[in-house]
Amino acid sequence: MRALGIDFGERRIGLALSDPEGSFALPHGVVERTSDRAAIAAIAALAAQERVELLVLGAPRRPADGAAGSAVARVRGFAAKLERATGLPLEWVDEALTSREAAERLRATGTKRRDRRARLDAVAAQILLQEALDRRRGR
Repeated sequence: MRALGIDFGERRIGLALSDPEGSFALPHGVVERTSDRAAIAAIAALAAQERVELLVLGAPRRPADGAAGSAVARVRGFAAKLERATGLPLEWVDEALTSREAAERLRATGTKRRDRRARLDAVAAQILLQEALDRRRGR
């Protein structure tokens, strides 16, 4: 099953795609978010083009206590619109610290500082998508 990982941000939305078997995730890129409508159209087009069967979205949580972050209502609203536009099922994954982990991975691979920002959101989407794929495989 092909899945699309989505790391929602107000300015950029990171995207990652699984392989067709749903075993591993690869960073795909980012959508510059100018509006929900434009971002959803771009994501829906990618999902259709790549024959995606599952959307995986990061749910914001506070690292200190794991409680729902203040952005959760915003992300849930975006997710509802995305589900309606694509007709695809959506699975939530805790996204706490994915951006930090993504930055550490990029730094460890020697990615130049100016290139990290452009790739950070896609790598964060890769991390959350891989978590969802691993969890599904463990079931």
